[in-house]
Amino acid sequence: MTYAVIFTATPTAAGKGDQYSRTAERMRQLAEQQPGYIGMESACEGETEITISYWQSLDAIKNWKANSEHMEAQQLGRERWYERYKVEVVKVERCYEFASGHEPRAASKSSHSSS
Repeated sequence: MTYAVIFTATPTAAGKGDQYSRTAERMRQLAEQQPGYIGMESACEGETEITISYWQSLDAIKNWKANSEHMEAQQLGRERWYERYKVEVVKVERCYEFASGHEPRAASKSSHSSS
């Protein structure tokens, strides 16, 4: 079973700075080390940032949320970096992908790796 955590945020001016960028990169590195982590994807649309992380279980997500360094970053996000944010935890029911020159196929869990 695969779960996704969808983090959607509107950053403040400080949330567009170097300290935020360094912390976001550190959180990505730290997440990659967590048991149950599968992968992560990020995108920006106008003023909105979206990051989706993929996990093997709800327990893995719970443990990531409780990670002390991640908790510090969450606090800084509330205090400095975000005007607003939303977190959604969803179960991935189906996943398929297309790559030019290949037939569409069901995606494996490893397709959510951070490549």
